[in-house]
Amino acid sequence: MSGPATPDGRASRLLIEGVSKSFKSASGHVTALQDIHLEIREAESVSCLVGPSGSGKSTLLAIIAGLERPDTGRVLVDGKPINGPGRDRMVMFQESALFPWLTALENVMFGLKLKPGITSKQRREVAQYYLEMVGLARFHRAHIHELSGGMKQRVALARSLAPNPAILLMDEPFASLDAMTREQIYADVQAIWQKQRKTVVFVTHNVREAICLGDRILLMSASPGRILEDFPIALDRPRDINSIDVARHSLEIRDALVKHNQNYDERETG
Repeated sequence: MSGPATPDGRASRLLIEGVSKSFKSASGHVTALQDIHLEIREAESVSCLVGPSGSGKSTLLAIIAGLERPDTGRVLVDGKPINGPGRDRMVMFQESALFPWLTALENVMFGLKLKPGITSKQRREVAQYYLEMVGLARFHRAHIHELSGGMKQRVALARSLAPNPAILLMDEPFASLDAMTREQIYADVQAIWQKQRKTVVFVTHNVREAICLGDRILLMSASPGRILEDFPIALDRPRDINSIDVARHSLEIRDALVKHNQNYDERETG
């Protein structure tokens, strides 16, 4: 099911209307998000939330996932309000969060347990398909401690894709990987996204990563978190994070950060 049609005729996949969120902390009242309005349409693919620490990127992702409730506003997926976690949204975190006592195949199968009307044999077949998609078919019997960091994140990606969610939510999933492994996985992930055409909301501190992977960059401000600018990225795929085109767009976004007086750490924004 799709949400209401937008003026250009494309359905709204994700609609965020007037979302604000505050927290109480030891230092006082903190406004994480302020009056967020965002629409991601059905045909759009990867939208990256980029901003300095404290801009509420992960909080917004948690609200979309149904793990947090906004103080004001609402979030709709395919026209339906979010009231909690659901099978239509899967989350991939910075840590792989895999079960060490299960094999790679069993970890992916676990993500299908809550999917109705699917037999054990079908779960195994689906899990094998997605492990093959992420290049780990021959490691299906391996336990998690036998896999490298990049391989663990591939298993986590396969587990997130296997239930076929409407939206995949990714919270800095490659931040803990070394540079060489990240570059390898960027190419793999782009190939998977081109094949799946999945709607993805991707949180990152790294501007170059966002441009390499994203079709749309949503630049957020530091606390309170607001969407400052929306940058479409019309580069052909596959993209190389070290290319001149990625560097050029990166400078454009960094200039926007400076324009909005956003302090940022080069180690975070890449």
